[in-house]
Amino acid sequence: MQVKSAKLYPVSLKQISLKYLLKLALRWLLIVIGIGIFTSFFYTLYLRWFPPFTTSLIIQRRYNTGYNADSTRPQIHAKWKSYSKISDHIKLAVIASEDQAFASHNGFDFSAMNSALKSNLKRKSKLKGGSTISQQVAKNVFLWQQRSYLRKGVEAYYTFLIEMLWPKTRILEMYLNVAEWGDGIFGIEAAARHYYHKSANDLTKREAAALAAILPSPRRWNPKSKKGLVVVRTQRNLRAMKKIGGKGYLKSLE
Repeated sequence: MQVKSAKLYPVSLKQISLKYLLKLALRWLLIVIGIGIFTSFFYTLYLRWFPPFTTSLIIQRRYNTGYNADSTRPQIHAKWKSYSKISDHIKLAVIASEDQAFASHNGFDFSAMNSALKSNLKRKSKLKGGSTISQQVAKNVFLWQQRSYLRKGVEAYYTFLIEMLWPKTRILEMYLNVAEWGDGIFGIEAAARHYYHKSANDLTKREAAALAAILPSPRRWNPKSKKGLVVVRTQRNLRAMKKIGGKGYLKSLE
């Protein structure tokens, strides 16, 4: 009597194929992650000494605002200014306004984050950020603007890289050069030229305080406003600039 052999081969091949595909997918995932870490590390290191080619924020603004009436893209105003050629007033003003613990933290101000969380739980309609200057640089240079847990995770990675590879003066220099100060206006030099018709090196204390005052909403607020929240924030910045130690604070960054 002839016994038929069980047809196990197709089942075995299916199992082997599934394992192979899973291993192949995992291998490619690790390769992609490795390439991402490698390129992000060396590009961040490159930016320690050189200006960025462009920033993610500029790219997003250029392609999300549509076209002008003549079918051209909105004009972008951006000009790099080195740290030594930027007024100490504006350096101090953005620190006083955005991140008073900038000199002492390692990229994350957990006290400010906790304060922002408590504020957001009370006022869900208008959320408060609590991001440090380092975190804002990471977001503006490398990442997309929409809030999500994924972006916050990648932002934390880039913030760690920035703090590890750049001195504080470079972080502040980058922030001042990539921050948005109005529609199509990026960097403090472009902002100083647009609003005050002067170089960033010639900004007065009050002008610097006013420019720092509009940072939370630069596309809606104008630093030359004579009333409203901008004036209140400008006065607050002037007091904070003095409170944190004036220009002496900047020496702690060197």
